[in-house]
Amino acid sequence: MKDMNLASLRINYKKGELLEQNIGTEPFALFQLWMEDANASEIKEPNAMVLSTIKEGKPSARVVLLKGFDINGFVFYTNYNSHKGSEMAKKPFASLTFFWDALERQVRIEGIIRKTSAKESDAYFHSRPRQSQIGAWVSEQSSVLSDREILEERNLALEAKFKETQIIPRPAHWGGYILEPTTIEFWQGRPSRLHDRIRYRLGKLDWERERLSP
Repeated sequence: MKDMNLASLRINYKKGELLEQNIGTEPFALFQLWMEDANASEIKEPNAMVLSTIKEGKPSARVVLLKGFDINGFVFYTNYNSHKGSEMAKKPFASLTFFWDALERQVRIEGIIRKTSAKESDAYFHSRPRQSQIGAWVSEQSSVLSDREILEERNLALEAKFKETQIIPRPAHWGGYILEPTTIEFWQGRPSRLHDRIRYRLGKLDWERERLSP
């Protein structure tokens, strides 16, 4: 393989700072501000995040899209029978990681996983493009396929099935999850690798804020 000299790749971060006097005592307002900044930047999908779950005591990670958040938690949607769905059913704990390179920022979130209500899942499902709704029926996510033709044939068959159906029903195997956070850490790149790290931890009564060494 061609030597890329990865050890020599480095950036001296210098686009921002994260100081206690400029942020609140709870994490959600800061996350809202950072998400707005990311959305206004040139980042293609600022809501892309790494979802890490537990698979037989080992980490298992993939990129998914955040579809909503408030003080209750962070929402995403997927196939309940997928690898991640099965892992979360067995161990209802997960973490989310956002990295916005254009802003030299990262957010790490850890918490407890539960499913959203059927009403919430229905509402989001029917907000999706029609072809994506059909796709949720087509894909037996994470199952092994002998070739792509099987997928294409399923898609054609389900397009025909729902051709005269105005409102496609949400499949029972597809819906939402919410991660209810217990810790949220904000990272802002700084020069000389002396980065800012502020962590919020959910205490018995409220959020506790602390600075971490970089």
